[in-house]
Amino acid sequence: MLTESCTAFSGDRVLASGAPSRVVAAVKAAHDAGEAVLVFDDADARIVEFDLRGDPGDVLARLPSETVPKRGPGRPRLGVTAREVTLLPRHWAWLAAQPGGASVALRKLVENALRVADGPDQVRRSREAAYRFMTAAAGNRPGYEEATRAMFAGSKHAFDASVETWPADVSNYARRLAEGSWNNDQGAD
Repeated sequence: MLTESCTAFSGDRVLASGAPSRVVAAVKAAHDAGEAVLVFDDADARIVEFDLRGDPGDVLARLPSETVPKRGPGRPRLGVTAREVTLLPRHWAWLAAQPGGASVALRKLVENALRVADGPDQVRRSREAAYRFMTAAAGNRPGYEEATRAMFAGSKHAFDASVETWPADVSNYARRLAEGSWNNDQGAD
C-alpha cells in the first residue's frame, strides 16, 4: 500500500480522510472498539489495508514509506529514467531520422498521446473509482443500479438524484469520485 490520501469509513460515516499516517490512528481506534472499517484510496477507491496489530505506534511504524529510486542510467536530476523499448527495425529507422533523435521523437509522441487521451482517460478512471466505491459501500442501497447506469451514461443529474437518499458521507464521497465523469463533451447533462 502506497497511497497519498485515503478515506476511512465505519459503516456510513467517514472516520478520517487524508494522509495514511493521519487516517491510521482513527482506523486503529475504531478497530479496537470493534467497529468494521473500510479504507479507500482516494485516487482509485481501491481498498487500503493497514496492519493493525500492536499499539498505535507499532501500526504507524509499519506504514510503508516512499523509497528513494535507485540511480541508474538516464538523467535522474531531471526525472529521466532509462528503460528498454522494443521496436521493429523500421520504427528505429524512422526515429533515427527525426530531429533530435529517438528520445526526443518518443517524448513528443508520448506527450501528444497523453494530451489526446487525457479527457477520456480521466472519465474512465473516475467512473471506475466511483463504481468500485459504490459497489463496496452502497451496493445494497436503493438507487445503486440507477446511479451506476446514470454515471456510465454520463448523466450527472440522474446520478445525483440516485444517490440523494444515501447517507451523506457515502453520497458525498461517491459524488467526489464520480466528479471526473462529467468532464467530457458527450453525454453530460
